[in-house]
Amino acid sequence: ADHPSVAAGHRRAPTCCVLPQHSTAPQGAMGSRVRAAPRRPGGVPRMAEVWGAVPLSHAALGPAGPRPPLVLLHGLFGSRGNLQTAVLTLDARNHGGSPHSPVMTYEAMSLDVQQLLARLGIAKCIVLGHSMGGKTAMALALQRPDLVERLISVDISPVSTTLVSEFSAYISAMKSVNIPAGLSRSAARQLADSQLSPAVQHPQLRQFLLTNLVEVEGRYVWRVNLEAISHHLEDIMSFPVFHKPYPGPTLFLGGSNSPYISSKDYPEIQRLFPRADIQFIEGAGHIVHQDKFEEFITAVLNFLPPP
Repeated sequence: ADHPSVAAGHRRAPTCCVLPQHSTAPQGAMGSRVRAAPRRPGGVPRMAEVWGAVPLSHAALGPAGPRPPLVLLHGLFGSRGNLQTAVLTLDARNHGGSPHSPVMTYEAMSLDVQQLLARLGIAKCIVLGHSMGGKTAMALALQRPDLVERLISVDISPVSTTLVSEFSAYISAMKSVNIPAGLSRSAARQLADSQLSPAVQHPQLRQFLLTNLVEVEGRYVWRVNLEAISHHLEDIMSFPVFHKPYPGPTLFLGGSNSPYISSKDYPEIQRLFPRADIQFIEGAGHIVHQDKFEEFITAVLNFLPPP
């Protein structure tokens, strides 16, 4: 199949980790639009419990149809299993259960989502993407604003990301992993973890990368397409040039301890997303939805339209 791997329905809280935390949140403001994410006292229900699971067979929207489905897009080296709180989650190309392709650009990944929405009969959706998925979501909104009712970009801006060397080191380390045939899953993961540790020093990051280690015919291999990711790393770290802005409501939701949404990005955010609201969750790093899950869910639910 040429379509991303997809799942729907209620899911549990996310457990992913991508990058170590860096520095602090940027200072400055874009009018009143840059602010700390609001807090809500007490327990916060899972997003799917509030938003509701839309059966895919009834996902097509009309004047009397259900609310737009919420579509989640994961980040680099992730999979739909890392974002388990929404109605519709999918694996990006070269990730998870989706097909491998030599092309890995945001235009291509946006087209994947467009084709999947068309196949499922979804005329409009609310799209939330984290990191690489956030850039894919932005590209989708800018290419096909008619498909996107609202946009949420989690800890990523529509600008080039400068940490290319870190990702190059991770890819090289993953390529160098050598696991003999016949090992148990636990032994294979322990061996891969030890082989990754010189280049990937953060244990949480190694454990996240190891979620991509799968057994195929008695041997352990990486299910992500490392060759395509490596070849297109500059494309993944950058962002395409767009001239026409997305007119819909947009939330940029960053972590206060992450550098991926900076004050220097505000002019480009405002140019492409003039209705953008920028919020930071205090104490969260790049993986906002893991570090501060309840605060993340609260911020997202506050941004979603009422039932």
